[in-house]
Amino acid sequence: MVESGESLRELLLHLWHILPFALLTVLPVVLLGALLLRALRNGSLSSAMTVLVLVPVAAVVVGVLGISGFMFTTTLTTMLLICLLVTLVTVPLAVLLGRRIARRSVWEHEARERERAAEASRRELVAWISHDLRTPLAGIRAMAEALADGVVASPEEVSGYAHRIGSETHRLSTMVDDLFELSRITAGALRLTMSAVPLREVISDALAAQTPVAERKHVRVRTDAQVWPVVLGSDPELARIVYNLVSNAIRHTPPDGTVAVQVGVDGGDAVLSVDDSCGGIPETELTRVFDVAFRGTSARTPRPDEHGGGGLGLAIAKGLVEAHHGRIAARNHGPGCRFEVRLPLAAGHT
Repeated sequence: MVESGESLRELLLHLWHILPFALLTVLPVVLLGALLLRALRNGSLSSAMTVLVLVPVAAVVVGVLGISGFMFTTTLTTMLLICLLVTLVTVPLAVLLGRRIARRSVWEHEARERERAAEASRRELVAWISHDLRTPLAGIRAMAEALADGVVASPEEVSGYAHRIGSETHRLSTMVDDLFELSRITAGALRLTMSAVPLREVISDALAAQTPVAERKHVRVRTDAQVWPVVLGSDPELARIVYNLVSNAIRHTPPDGTVAVQVGVDGGDAVLSVDDSCGGIPETELTRVFDVAFRGTSARTPRPDEHGGGGLGLAIAKGLVEAHHGRIAARNHGPGCRFEVRLPLAAGHT
C-alpha cells in the first residue's frame, strides 16, 4: 500500500516536470492550426474540418516526440503507428462530414430564403387583396344604402344600380375562387384526374368565354395551330390555364391590339403560346410575373376603368402547369410578351 502511494507521487512529480516542456512543444502546433483555421474561414467547410482533426493528432505526435527526445523505442513507435491509423480514419470522415454539413447549411440557407420570399409574397397578397376587396365592397355598400334610402327612384336607375351590384358581386366571387384555387395549389391539396385531353376543345372553350371581353375592348384574338395535339391532363385545370393566360393577354393589350394564340408540338411536348401587345415587360420583372400578387409597372397595370384581377391569374396558371408536369415561361416578343406553356403529350399521340 505504501509502495503504491510512492509510485503515484513519483508519477505525479514526473508529470509536473514534463508538463511545461510538453506545453512548449505543443503550443506552436496549436497556434499554427489556429492560423490555418483563420486563413480558411472563407474556404470550404471540409478543409476546416480536416484541420480541426489534424491539429490534435499533430500536437500529440509532436509532444510525444519532444518529450521522448526522438528516442524511437518500441512504445514510441507503437504510439506513432496508432496516431497514423487515427489520422487515416478520421481525415476522410472529417471531409465527408464537412461536405455534409456544408450541404445542409446551404439547404437551410436556401430554405430560409424561400421562407422569407414566401412570407413577403403573403404580405403582398394580403395587401393587394385587401385593397381589391375594399373597392367593390365600398361600391356595393354605397349603392345598397342609396337604394335603401330611396335616393334612387326611377326604375332605370334602380336597374342600373342592381346591374352594377351584380357586376361587383361577380368580381368578388371571382377573386374568392382564385384565392381558393391558389390555396389548393400552395397547400398541395390539388388532385388531378389525368386523361387524354384534346387541346382544340380546351382552347375553343376558353376563347369563347373571353370573346365578349375582347369585343368590348376592341381587341382581336386569333388562333394559329400547326397541329392540334392531345395532352395528358385534367380538363378543368387545363381550361383554367388557357383562360387565365388569354384573360391576362386581353387585359394588357390596348384597344385595336391583337392577342395571338399559337399551338404546336415540339418533341414530346405540346406547346401553347399566348402573345399580347402590352409593350413588353422590363427584363428585371420577367422572373417575377408568376409571383403571387405581382402586377409590375404601369405598362402592365390595368387602367381604373378595367376590372383587373387580384394578381393571382398567372400564379395559378404556373401552379396548374407544374401540377401537369409541364413548364411555363414568359419573355418579350414582338410588340408585347409571349407566355409559353409546354405540356407532355398523351401516350400514343404525337
